[in-house]
Amino acid sequence: MTRYRSSADAIEPVARAIPTIPKDQVLGRLAWIKTAPIGELKDEWRRLYGKEPPPFSRSYITSRLAYRVQELAYGGLKPETRARLEALGEQLDGGNVVLRRIRADSRPLPGTRLIREYDGVQHVVTVRPDDFEYEGRPYRSLSAIARHITGTRWNGWVFFGLRQPGGGA
Repeated sequence: MTRYRSSADAIEPVARAIPTIPKDQVLGRLAWIKTAPIGELKDEWRRLYGKEPPPFSRSYITSRLAYRVQELAYGGLKPETRARLEALGEQLDGGNVVLRRIRADSRPLPGTRLIREYDGVQHVVTVRPDDFEYEGRPYRSLSAIARHITGTRWNGWVFFGLRQPGGGA
């Protein structure tokens, strides 16, 4: 974050340094992050990242702060490692933005069959690498299939039991 100091002659930027964290303080800070009020966590975010916190859930804020504390104490990933991970990600999803938005650990493997009984009828969906197949037709999303089956809007992940109602990604 950059703050400006004014003087009679000019306005000059005052850079706010991101603090380093001594290694012997990491465990204590991680314990504090688990129990601190959200307002204090947001203040800590501003201090450690030098910018405003995102409007996300407490669990997101705490996990990112925990990572940041360790990063500042022990060092982050090397640029070469980051570049390699990005390249591997591109290979894995082929640059498909839709697949990139779905967490890899929550998407069923291709070939998985999802079975749901609705109104006394058994419905079977096959997961494919880039989409889903239902009644011999490709669908881009489980929500589209759930809507086809029920005639109403559904979260497809909830409809097929892959996520609890109201649950996050």
